[in-house]
Amino acid sequence: MEYRRLGQYGLKVSEFSLGAWVTYGGQVGEKEARKCMLAAYEAGVNFFDNADVYANGNAEMVMGEVIKDLKRTDLVISSKVFWPTGPGPNDRGLSRKHIMESCHASLKRLRVEYLDLYFCHRHDPETPLEEVVRAMDDLVHQGKVLYWGTSEWRGSQITEAVELARQGGFYPPAVEQPHYNMFTRDIVETELLEAAQQHGVGLVVWSPLASGILTGKYNEGIPADSRMADPDYAWLRQGVTQERVFKVRQLTEVAREVGASMAQLALAWLLRLPEISSVITGASRASQVQENLKAAEVKAKLTPEILARIEGILGNDPKVGLG
Repeated sequence: MEYRRLGQYGLKVSEFSLGAWVTYGGQVGEKEARKCMLAAYEAGVNFFDNADVYANGNAEMVMGEVIKDLKRTDLVISSKVFWPTGPGPNDRGLSRKHIMESCHASLKRLRVEYLDLYFCHRHDPETPLEEVVRAMDDLVHQGKVLYWGTSEWRGSQITEAVELARQGGFYPPAVEQPHYNMFTRDIVETELLEAAQQHGVGLVVWSPLASGILTGKYNEGIPADSRMADPDYAWLRQGVTQERVFKVRQLTEVAREVGASMAQLALAWLLRLPEISSVITGASRASQVQENLKAAEVKAKLTPEILARIEGILGNDPKVGLG
């Protein structure tokens, strides 16, 4: 496992990480989640991503049950705040009240004294940015958060937060978590790479396999046992277009030529950018974790010629997000 700096900061995260979205505490029970996390940990993964709303807090509880048996200083644990966690008017957003209360609840569910990374899960137009920056700065000073960041923010919003923090002597955001894969590229490549370079912000990307489309398992339709067959995730089906399936079939041929699976090719392709600190993978079985991590061996095979072929296949794909 290789480790990359979080932007300009001293923290190092495994180039592949494991996230709890959709699966842990929901589709995947504690027993299987433990197997996945331990398989990742034993392979050198140190970054485990979570959020207060994943499975209504159950994902954090499941992860907390696992990491209590691991060496805390070996781990980089993250969570997020923004989406509703209750019915009240202050149970959502990025108000100082909700940030503080959500952080405390996440720490309790995860059974940890601090979060290595704490993300603002979306930008909140109803809360002054200074209030957000000050609240995050206070959490850092209190020792409850080591680095804070953003998720799904625009480049201009990150720039504004960084400048505000510097003017006030506050801790600036150190990391952004955007949606990025072969089919979802626009914001990262037109805005966030520039912001990362300008401000030293690290990028940790989610949905690297486009909710499974880039594994090739939807090439012949939607399997009955897949996530997209579940009525609760029917919205994901919008990403399974004929154009994308055709491109995945072509990309699969490239993957075979370099001795990789389609998923491994898609994961390795993301690490071509030095601004990406970590690729957040998901898994419902330990075998998936092990297969995904083999993508590290594929990086060296992505020559300029192979990358050019990939770009030729992707062409001008509509860069539509899935989440």
